Amino acid sequence: MTLTPQFSDDVEALHERFDIDGYGDIYVVGDVHGSRAALETLLASLDLADDDLVVFVGDLVRKGPDSPGVLDIVRGDPRLVTVRGNNEQKIVRGDKDPDWLRDGDRAYFESLPIAISFDDALVVHGGVDPERSLESHTIEELLTMRAPRGDGYDGPFWYDDYDGPHRVFFGHTVHDAPVVRKHAVGLDTGCVYGGTLTAYDYRNDEFLTTGSTTTHQDRSDSKIVTPV
Repeated sequence: MTLTPQFSDDVEALHERFDIDGYGDIYVVGDVHGSRAALETLLASLDLADDDLVVFVGDLVRKGPDSPGVLDIVRGDPRLVTVRGNNEQKIVRGDKDPDWLRDGDRAYFESLPIAISFDDALVVHGGVDPERSLESHTIEELLTMRAPRGDGYDGPFWYDDYDGPHRVFFGHTVHDAPVVRKHAVGLDTGCVYGGTLTAYDYRNDEFLTTGSTTTHQDRSDSKIVTPV
């Protein structure tokens, strides 16, 4: 059964839905954070065909060494699409003004959807509150959801109690391995922190990862989650 998510008007205006019948392989990829070399390695391993689709969970930029290079790869290939992450949102709001920012980059971030959906899948950067309807979620909540009734990286995490109906693919919260739940798939495996860059092969239900990447930024072990 195909489930089209229902959002508030603000979010729906930034929701993009894909008909997967028009695509070959479909991949969902975790947070890149300016790690261009890791992205190039992963994309080479995917060996994309012309009708394939790659959906990123946001946070293409910041923290890593080559945010402009990552943007050029994603913007330059129509097979690659992304939702907005909280790090893009910080630039949109003007909270961050990185020295690598070029003319047109901020406008590109503003144009990015908050949510992408296809089939029964929903891609957002942060996640969803399992105790509330999608329609009640704000843009900021979908970007930053982690522990709605907890305390940040101390949890409990939103996906601990989420039971659908949509299968949510997300990033934002760093894990040392992908989160694999019936209705939630977490893909931020700490690429910029020396972890891996992870893709989920939607058609074949399997993960593909790079090897351990270069550590571009240190991170406390308390802010890297081991999935249960």
